[in-house]
Amino acid sequence: MSRSRVTRSRVTPRARSRGDRGGDPLAGLVNLFDLGIVLALAFLLAALQSVNLTDLLTQENVTVLRTEADSQTLIVKEGDTIRTVRLSKDTVTGSGRRVGEVFRLADGRLVYVDGDNAPTTTPP
Repeated sequence: MSRSRVTRSRVTPRARSRGDRGGDPLAGLVNLFDLGIVLALAFLLAALQSVNLTDLLTQENVTVLRTEADSQTLIVKEGDTIRTVRLSKDTVTGSGRRVGEVFRLADGRLVYVDGDNAPTTTPP
């Protein structure tokens, strides 16, 4: 009869001083979180670009007129505040006085001239 010999392994002092080479399994989640933030920002910029509102990200004051089939919306950005005004096609009646004029320039911009500063013209 043969007797099988049991071998014991011994941990050497050198093996005890090495750290875990596997690392932390959750360390990769930090990189995934960073990737998620970058993707969210990219989707936000793509959404703003698709509706032509990237001017709202600049430091300048911006006025945007959006025309839908049934209504118009005026988006006004002054400094850090953004206001949205919905324009209606309702007819308003009443009494009042003229306060100025609005002109459309060749590039499509609208210019309001106050009634006090408006040049007076006489018909020929």
